[in-house]
Amino acid sequence: MSQQGIIFNIQRFTIHDGPGMRTELFLKGCPLRCRWCSNPESWTAHIQPGIYKSKCISRKNCGSCEEACPAEGTLKFTRGKLTLIDRSTCTNCLACYQACPSDAIKQWGQSMSVEDCMKEIRKDRGYYDRSGGGVTVSGGEPLIQSDFVAELFQACKEEGIHTCCESTFCADWKEVEKVLPYTDLIISDIKHMDSRIHKEYTGAGNERILENLKRLAGGDRELILRIPVIPNVNDDMANIEATANFIINELDGRVRTLQLLSFMRLGEEKYASLGMPYQMEDVKINRKVFQKHVGELAEYFNSRGIHCLVGTKEKQ
Repeated sequence: MSQQGIIFNIQRFTIHDGPGMRTELFLKGCPLRCRWCSNPESWTAHIQPGIYKSKCISRKNCGSCEEACPAEGTLKFTRGKLTLIDRSTCTNCLACYQACPSDAIKQWGQSMSVEDCMKEIRKDRGYYDRSGGGVTVSGGEPLIQSDFVAELFQACKEEGIHTCCESTFCADWKEVEKVLPYTDLIISDIKHMDSRIHKEYTGAGNERILENLKRLAGGDRELILRIPVIPNVNDDMANIEATANFIINELDGRVRTLQLLSFMRLGEEKYASLGMPYQMEDVKINRKVFQKHVGELAEYFNSRGIHCLVGTKEKQ
């Protein structure tokens, strides 16, 4: 096994992305920049440092990070506390992270071989067998690291472990083809049917995504679709109807389940750690009213003959 992957998180005992109890690997790198994304640390494909300024001892009483940094002036301080990394001069060498004694600097991402990952995966083999679970790769966009995912999934299949790929499918079909032979379940989402609006809120049009979904629906892999329901972005009936029409007419009823995921304010601390603005700051909702609205959208999809649930658990 030769492939190396850049992974920013491994979650054990997950139950939301695929059947049973699972180990989920989150891979770095994503072609989209969704405004509501809860994992901004996944966007770049390389390992990088992030700052948690509340843990900083202070420049005066420590200063270890500044001494270790080879790029003078890259680390920025406010009132004696580390608050920002100048990404234009940062080399991502992680010297600051290695020098920090207080966990004020976090390493986002690590390089792991397929065998490294399999060692983690095998720890929970008994849980997979008892619950019908397995392994899920997510991101970011795992297809950016398609060679790694293909080799990892092949290793899983050789050991009889169920595999699931959660992907935006904003990727060339040739990358999809590398992974498909070793994939049991596919999870993807439709963010908006209007490509112009899709690009406005995610940074890219939807043409490639929709085309890939049509090709996937023509295959023999199980497909779960999701809609991240974002208030005043994609929850209007015109878009909901267009989405239903696409699923019925273009995907030929091959979607096992449509899951509606209600907008949540998540990841704000991560944005701060990377010196990035949280773009959904001004979105305010009445949670009870919004949940009722999402439930009504689910009822509409079900009335169109599409098996639809609110949330990620299929048994509802």
